[in-house]
Amino acid sequence: MKILARGTKSQVEELEIKLSSIDYSLVRFDDNNFPSANVDDFDIIFDFNFDEFPHQLKNYTGLNSKPVFVSAVKQQLSKAQNDYGKQIDCYLFGMNGLPSFINRNLFEVSVLNDTNKGILNECMEKLNWKYTLVEDRVGMVTPRVIFMIINEACYTLQEGTANMQDIDTSMKLGTNYPFGPFEWSDKVGIKHVYETLEALYKDTKEERYKICPLLKTKYLKGESFY
Repeated sequence: MKILARGTKSQVEELEIKLSSIDYSLVRFDDNNFPSANVDDFDIIFDFNFDEFPHQLKNYTGLNSKPVFVSAVKQQLSKAQNDYGKQIDCYLFGMNGLPSFINRNLFEVSVLNDTNKGILNECMEKLNWKYTLVEDRVGMVTPRVIFMIINEACYTLQEGTANMQDIDTSMKLGTNYPFGPFEWSDKVGIKHVYETLEALYKDTKEERYKICPLLKTKYLKGESFY
């Protein structure tokens, strides 16, 4: 299987770990050399930068009956399609392609068209991946939950109720999560956490997604928690 992956080095490395049970060849493109990629030469495409560059949809739409997985956490596939305004011939799927979420037991994925669910299942069988199908919504499911927890943890830290280490330890012991909220924020990248919450609040107007001032300040300064 010949795979094209567009994204950061760490995201592609995480993808390669997840692909370790099959035979494949992979070519990685970043945003500087991506326009030179002959996308039609590949059997399957993973675009981890799609949330930031949805206009690149134009490079995939003419790939007749070819599976294209794009990271669609900060936006909906249906909105990307609407903004594009033209026919899409590829099999377009959304994925949770954020750092630390790629190599999970269940691959989180959405479909643009329900008629392509059978194609999605075939792709997952070829990749030897277990997956969970989620609604085409901003935040998908796991990022929506985890990032809301990170945001609430920021309020707790801001109020001085507990320090970062105690909050992280309590979360891991109390929920059996692999990371505490601040650890997870650093692994995903505070940019992704902030921008996803911002998109969620814009989409839902729900107060639970209103960004904590501490988190916003960290984002604006480009700082991590640890």
